[in-house]
This record gives sequence, structure tokens and C-alpha cells, in this order.
Amino acid sequence: MKIVLSINIPKRLALFARSLSVLFGLVVLPGCWMLDDDGLFRDRQNDYKLSSEMPVITVPEGADRDALGELYVIAEIPDTSLLLDEVVGAPRPQPLSGNLLDEEVKIQTLAGRRWVLTNRAPSEVWPRIRNILNRNALPTAYADAASGVLETVWLELQGDGVYKHRFQFRIEPGVQVDSTEVAILHMRVEKGSEPGAWPLTSDDDDREKAMANMLASALAGDESSGTVSLLAQSIGGSSKVEIITPKEASPYLLLKLDFDRAWASVGYSTGRDGFLLVDQDRTEGVFYVHYGDPDEDEPGFFASLFRADKDEQRLSVTYLIHLISTEEGVEVRLVDAEKQMLERTEALRLLKKIRANLS
Repeated sequence: MKIVLSINIPKRLALFARSLSVLFGLVVLPGCWMLDDDGLFRDRQNDYKLSSEMPVITVPEGADRDALGELYVIAEIPDTSLLLDEVVGAPRPQPLSGNLLDEEVKIQTLAGRRWVLTNRAPSEVWPRIRNILNRNALPTAYADAASGVLETVWLELQGDGVYKHRFQFRIEPGVQVDSTEVAILHMRVEKGSEPGAWPLTSDDDDREKAMANMLASALAGDESSGTVSLLAQSIGGSSKVEIITPKEASPYLLLKLDFDRAWASVGYSTGRDGFLLVDQDRTEGVFYVHYGDPDEDEPGFFASLFRADKDEQRLSVTYLIHLISTEEGVEVRLVDAEKQMLERTEALRLLKKIRANLS
């Protein structure tokens, strides 16, 4: 005799049970996929930090070594990269001098010289200047992208029946990263006479100034920004500023400029990005500066009541910036208040700040 028990489960209770089983499956399912032989999968993204460099296999003399080349060569990290402490959270933005999105064009003068400065790379400025000259009916007679030189044809200017004129544009990398300097030279000769070599300075400073104003205005309003010339990738030569890192000596900046220009440029930098100029001695080539980290958070209202003490603390570090003329250019070196060499990492950090604000 077989006895069958029948239990009637309400539909709502059955529906609830099915929903509960589905929910339980969704909760357990990810854990199932996250299991291996040792349990949960661990995060392996930082395993490479535990890797060690293996010694190169020793090959007996006379055997072929070519087959043992390194598959994954570890590139050397330049000393100027400044591997500081790991950044927590979002990194701070670069100084404005290094990442301006808007174009900036201005005319600078120093010791009787004049040039147009723009925060665009020479390879971008070169085709734009050629386009500007063509639009203004100033045909080019000579163009050398390697040296960054453009020369116009001989021009007869309105109101001048005695002379004919021509202009030379010398395009060079600026002292800031991805910046360009355009120097202009004016030459004139009497009509009918044979011209000589280009003069060292413009024959007519007013005409040079007028051409510089025209070029600066045209660059500022030029809509062709963004065009790059592949022929002018190395236009004007190498960078005018380098960070030199000798192995057995303190790092320094090398400015491939004359002393007057280097002095003015470094002096401009000593009033920015945390530096405060205290004194200077041009004869000795020294700037005396205080430095306070500009990345420190600004104090609140109550903390600002004690701002004087805060400022004294921020200005407690003093540095001497030495400019030394050499055959290669002007060296910019840093020492502390006791004229002792700085720690290598600190020297590189401060030199980078000076370099970013050179003008």
C-alpha cells in the first residue's frame, strides 16, 4: 500500500521562492567565476613590481652570442625625469607656461634687439609665416627650413623713390618648450646699386618695428594654426635650453644664449612658480632667491590670521642661482644659502621650475 502526501503551496509563496533562488544565484555566481585552485583570484596588476632582472646567460668563448639578444630591453630612465613619491589621486595640472591652449603672441625687446614670440612650435610657425607673407604680397626669394631663414625679394615701398628694401625672417626655437622666436632684419640699398651682405642690425629700425607689428598681428589672428611642416621639424637647430646631468657633479641648466639674454630670462623666472627674488648681483652673476612650494594648500579664514608666520616659514629656504659664461653658453647652477650643492633630486626639481618660466 503506497501513501502519497500532497502539500499545496500557495502561488504567491512559490513565486517568492523562485525569486529568492534567482537572487541567490546572482549573488553566488560572481564568486564562482572568481575562484581558482587557491580560492578567490587575487589582483595581479602589480606583480611586475616584484620581478627581478635575470643575469645574462654566459656563453662559452667561440660560441654564437647573437641568438641571446634581449627580447624586452629595459629602457634607461633619464635622470631628469625626477621619480618623486607616488602621486595620490589626480595629478596637479602643469604650469600655464607649459600647457597653454590659447595662442599667445607678443613682441619682446632686449639691448636693441627685437623678436616676435609665440607659444607654438617652429614646425607650426614656419608654414604660417610663409602664408602670411604671400597674403601680404611679400614674395619669398630664399627659404631654408633647416636654418629657419626666410628672405623676401627686393621691394619698392610706397613713398620711397630712392631705396629698395628686403626683409629677413629668422625662425628659431624659443627658450620655453614648444615656443618660437622670429627675429626680423631689414636691409635697404639705393636703386640701381649692387647689394652687399646682410647687415648685423637693421638699416631702418622703424621699418623693422613695423614689420614685427604686422607679423605679430597676423599670427595672432591667423586661422591656419595647427598646420605643421614636415620639412621644418628641426627648424632653427636644437633647443636653446638643456638640463645637463653629469654623473659625478650637480645638474645644471645650459642656456645657449648670450649672457645679457640669459640674465634677463632667468631674472624673469625668479619671480614665478614659488620663487621670490631677494637680491641680485649682475657683476657676480648671482640671484638670491627664497622659495616656497606653490602647491601647498591655501589657508582658511582663521589660519590666514597667522599668515605672517606662515609666510616666514615658506620663505625660510634660500638659494643662490649662479650664471656662468662658458664656450657652450651660460650655465645656471643652484646652491643653498651656505653655498653647498643641493641634493640631486631637489636640484633637478628646482631647475625644471626655472626652465618652465624662462622668457
